Amino acid sequence: MSIQTEASPKPKIERLPPLPPQETVYRPIRKRFHLAFFLAFVAAPFTNLMRFDIPRQRFYFAGQELWISEFAIIFFAMMLLMFVIAASAIIHGRIYCSYACPQMIFSEWSQSVERWAGRLAQKLKSASPKARKLAARGLFYAVLLVASVFLAFVFTSYFVEPRDLLGRLLHFDLVTVGGITGAVTTLITFLDFTLVRQKFCTTVCPYGYIQGMLQDKHTLLVSYQDGTGEAKDCIECKKCVRVCEMGIDIRESPYQIECVHCGDCIDACEDVLRKLGKPGLIHYAWGETPKAVAAQEPWYRRWGFRDAKRVVILLIMIFYLVGLAMALSLRRPVLVEINPDRSTLFKVLEDGRIANLIRLKLANRTGKATQVRLWVEGLAGAELALPANPVTLQPGETFERTVELRAPFIQDGQDVHHIRILAQADAARKADIEEMTFITPLKRK
Repeated sequence: MSIQTEASPKPKIERLPPLPPQETVYRPIRKRFHLAFFLAFVAAPFTNLMRFDIPRQRFYFAGQELWISEFAIIFFAMMLLMFVIAASAIIHGRIYCSYACPQMIFSEWSQSVERWAGRLAQKLKSASPKARKLAARGLFYAVLLVASVFLAFVFTSYFVEPRDLLGRLLHFDLVTVGGITGAVTTLITFLDFTLVRQKFCTTVCPYGYIQGMLQDKHTLLVSYQDGTGEAKDCIECKKCVRVCEMGIDIRESPYQIECVHCGDCIDACEDVLRKLGKPGLIHYAWGETPKAVAAQEPWYRRWGFRDAKRVVILLIMIFYLVGLAMALSLRRPVLVEINPDRSTLFKVLEDGRIANLIRLKLANRTGKATQVRLWVEGLAGAELALPANPVTLQPGETFERTVELRAPFIQDGQDVHHIRILAQADAARKADIEEMTFITPLKRK
């Protein structure tokens, strides 16, 4: 006779009520940033927000047309940009990669187009699976080819004047440097969209490797924090792995070079665990600071200023920003350079007047035509022998020549007279002043 023992009852698992949805969902926020940065990327070369015009040797920044010789402005602009990138890497980790990098924006967009083309092809019910696959692939390539031409045009416009480049594109120019550059850029962009995508971020892009050198224990990162053993809340659903655009498991380490801190895994974990009455296990953290501790810190630490190094970086950025603002404010839209030519001290004209040679350079560094009026003070009857006064300058035009400064002979016992030559453009509030000397003979010959 067998003795049956009564099975012990299974422990009752208490199901927690679902939590309300998370307050911050990062993916739609990131997509809005993608749109904003894409529009800025497209608009920048056409509005001269930032553009290098290589053929004309011009640098456009904040709507200002800068000449290559204007070193101070270009220096402060480049240094500010460098420190912004460095500060972003040190304080916010790879946020730039996921929120602002054109490569990431276009890579994710191409994946979305590929999925959209696949869904559209599935609506061809009467077609065979192979035909639907070919239709999806053909539609995908067609859309990306048009996008590649457009983006290559935009990218090349950062270095070639857009209207000139558009003319080359409409005439299918494959002979000049601009046309060849546009064609090669189109091909590279198309191959990037179809074959490379996020592989660029993990194999070619140096920013991820630089980030590894710049980050420290206070850098912002995506951190997975869970208990161990029975206190572990992860249910192994692996949704965080499935949604990751880079194909990594954030639970392995927050320091994986492939992680671009996009926050998709945060949204996925919150979405699943909140239905089970628990908060998500993945979140943004300064280093590996626990979320509960970070929430109680002062506001400046929650904003990333967690040590003296970050404050110094901020001060350096402010220094270069102020320097750039001052350089732009002191910039003269019309460059005026007036220098004496002492290869000949003076000469006596047929009408008895005395002439000195003056080297004159006027450069219109604005985007519209202007006129520059010149006159002489300190010497009665003195005038510059110009073909026209005021001098009319078209946008970007330079007027450079040696002219005669003529004045009546003055019998005052002096051979050196101190004068001032003034030049004032239409839009200038005050004139440029150049002090120099006018040499005459002591006696009339």
